[in-house]
Amino acid sequence: MIDLGKYTAVVLSAYGATFALLGGLVVATIVSNSRARRALEAHEKNG
Repeated sequence: MIDLGKYTAVVLSAYGATFALLGGLVVATIVSNSRARRALEAHEKNG
């Protein structure tokens, strides 16, 4: 791992926050897509 000196904690926490937010966005997108797909299938089935 590269030496970040006195900024190690700040940089690593920024990376952690970034990955957590990106992961949350991916999960929210998948859930939203699944919900929309079910709604569309129900709409198509019911006419």
